[in-house]
Amino acid sequence: MAGNVNHEYHILEPDIWPFVASVSALTFTSGMVLYMHDMANGHLVLGLGIAGLIATFFSWFSNIVKEAERGDHTPVVQLHMRYGMILFIASEVMFFVGWFWSWFDFALFPAPLQMVAENTWQNLIGQDGAAAFAKFPADGIHVIDAFDLPLINTLILLCSGTTVTWAHHALINGDREGLKLGLWATIGLGILFTSIQAYEYMHAPFGFGYVNYTSAFYMATGFHGFHVLIGTIFLIVCLRRAYLGHFTPRQHFGFEAAAWYWHFVDVVWLFLFISVYVWGGWGAEVH
Repeated sequence: MAGNVNHEYHILEPDIWPFVASVSALTFTSGMVLYMHDMANGHLVLGLGIAGLIATFFSWFSNIVKEAERGDHTPVVQLHMRYGMILFIASEVMFFVGWFWSWFDFALFPAPLQMVAENTWQNLIGQDGAAAFAKFPADGIHVIDAFDLPLINTLILLCSGTTVTWAHHALINGDREGLKLGLWATIGLGILFTSIQAYEYMHAPFGFGYVNYTSAFYMATGFHGFHVLIGTIFLIVCLRRAYLGHFTPRQHFGFEAAAWYWHFVDVVWLFLFISVYVWGGWGAEVH
């Protein structure tokens, strides 16, 4: 324990899970390659990689929770964990900057695409009259109405940002019931958001990969949806810990990190809603 040493740092004990994580990550990426190329046992290798990663996350994070509960996370350790979380979110910001960059590149410098059949386009670069077809989205693409399901999802995420803040303030003020209710509300809103987005995908007027618009749309919104799912899992873990009596008004970085992550996905969605749904579909035919 931290109280038995003469410094404020936590010296980690030897642990096998970093090694397991490395092997699992290699197995997972190798399995993805094998699976996407329809090679033998690709699904098996992929499944083993996923199972290894899930086991690693569960066991490694369980060890971190135990360290926090026995007092190893001193103020100095918590400060450095905050630095780590800030850098992680910064890396996630740059991840989405890449998708926004591709989106605006496609939109501001559109390729001349002519629809020759259903879900089939021909690139007219270098041909006479090509400039007339340089549009984004390309002719033949019907976009999703930004002020239908996307607007509802925007309101849902904004509400979830207030409920997670409610839970945070309840925790700071020692209101355990408020903490639990705020987390339940946030988790419910997160599940509702994911369900609506899944419904939107199932009824979308275009599939993935036909042209640059459809590819960029699904990559940007799909990765955001994945992050919402991960954030929801973070909050479910926090709710479980709240029922176990974890977190105090002075020491609750696990919850704080989850709340930061949730606010991050909120902000990213606002940029996606404005850039992809509203601006990206402006003037195009609506489904």
